[in-house]
Order: sequence, then structure tokens, then C-alpha cells
Amino acid sequence: MIIKTENNKAWWLVLPVFLLVAFSAVIPLMTVVNYSVQDIFDQNNAYFVGVDWYREVLRDPRLHDSLLRQFIYSFSVLAIEIPLGIGVALMMPTQGRMGSLCLILLAIPLLIPWNVVGTIWQIFGRADIGLFGWALNAMGIDYNYASNTGDAWATVLLMDVWHWTSLVALLCYSGLRAIPEAFYQAAEIDRASKWAVFRYIQLPRLKSVLVIGILLRFMDSFMIYTEPFVLTGGGPGNSTTFLSQTLTKMAIGQFDLGPAAAFSLIYFLIVLLVSWLFFTTITYMDKAK
Repeated sequence: MIIKTENNKAWWLVLPVFLLVAFSAVIPLMTVVNYSVQDIFDQNNAYFVGVDWYREVLRDPRLHDSLLRQFIYSFSVLAIEIPLGIGVALMMPTQGRMGSLCLILLAIPLLIPWNVVGTIWQIFGRADIGLFGWALNAMGIDYNYASNTGDAWATVLLMDVWHWTSLVALLCYSGLRAIPEAFYQAAEIDRASKWAVFRYIQLPRLKSVLVIGILLRFMDSFMIYTEPFVLTGGGPGNSTTFLSQTLTKMAIGQFDLGPAAAFSLIYFLIVLLVSWLFFTTITYMDKAK
């Protein structure tokens, strides 16, 4: 009788990854947790305050206003970029040089750093020197993202759509290319319409990549900082001040390390909770069908 024993030596290959994650994520997180329960006066003077900072932050109207703006912005991004990304992927050629050219063009916005994207749109949207702002004003539209709240919101949203729709399109394109040709041949034999092909063949096969796309875009849009900061500085007023900018003002501008640490942990838990709800809901809907 041969007794098989498990070989656990492979875990030694994973150990460096665990150590790296512990150093780069867990240790800073524990530092933030430590700061969130202390009142820090200077490097040598800190006093334990328990959950006082959490109570203060949860009652702070700045958190409520920023959180509402953040949810509106993130859900607006998903509502635009997911259908648009699917549409772009469906229209892309699957073979030849045109297919390769489309992939290259789609990848270009993803290669641009976030601060450069904000600078590009800051210039692009100006009415005096920017093509976009000048064109809108030439058509009789009174556009000024620096002073008009609606214009600022529309510009920040349009900037994000321009920057990140390519990611959704590329994910969907890869999912479409993975569909076996036999499915399309069967649909052609049954004389299925394009809508029927999309609904019963393509869309079900895209669910896995759409889950990834939705989670990535939600988490990234919910933590957005650089682009709106460069473009509008959070203005006009506080109309485009999101959670990350409120946190930065609290931690760096006011140097309230205790409340800022509590704020950042609440921020982290909100992102984690909503992402989990997204994943659980989509997975449940998939299993229900």
C-alpha cells in the first residue's frame, strides 16, 4: 500500500510574497490604526483617546457631503463606461491590421499618468486656449469649468470616461475573443438576430470580465484624487471635492493625524464593503440564472 504525503515545500516559494505584502500593506495599516486611537501633539507626546476620533469623523458634515459626491460620481462613471466599453469592444475588428491599430489606440490613454491627464484637460477645457472650451463657447454654450459647478462636474466626468473607458473596452474585447466560433455558427444556422447573439451568447460570456471591470473602475473612481485636484482643485467651492481630497486636507493641510487616520480607515472599509456587495450581487445573479 502506497501512502501519499503532501509536499508543502511550494509554500516556501509563496513566503516572500507574504512578507512583501506584510511589509508594504499590513505594517502601514497598523500604524494608521494606532494613530486613529491617539491624540498626537508631537513626536513624543500622544494620548490614548479610544474611538473619540471615529465619533467625531462620523459626525463631520464634510464626510457626509464628500461621501454623497463620491457615490454619485462613481455610479455615474460605471453607468457610462461599462455600456460604452462594451459597445466599443463590439465594434472593434477582430482580425488584420485594423484590429491591432485599434488596440494600440485604446491603450494610449491608459499609459498617460494621472497628473498629466488632469493637466491635459485643464488646458483642453479652457475657453481662451483650449480647443474643447473654445469650441463650446463658439457654439453659444457658456462653458467655464472653473466657475460653473455643472461644467466642472461634466468636465471631471468626461475626463474620467476618456481616460478609463479603454480599460473596459479591452477587457470586453478579450472576453469576446475567447468565445468559440461554434457558438456564432450555431446562431447563424438558427438565423439569430444581432441582438439575440449579444443577449444569449456574448453578454453571458462577458460576465466574468465585466465583474473585474466593474470592481476595478469602482475602486479606482472611488479613490480618485489627482485628476480632479489638478483640473479643478476641488472647486468651484467644494463641488468636486471627493473623499480623498477631504482626507488629504485633513491630514496634510490641518495636520489632524488622529481624525485623518480614523477617516482613512472608514474610507477603506466603505470601499471594501461596496466592492464586496458588487461582487456578491453579480455572483448571485449569475448563479440564479
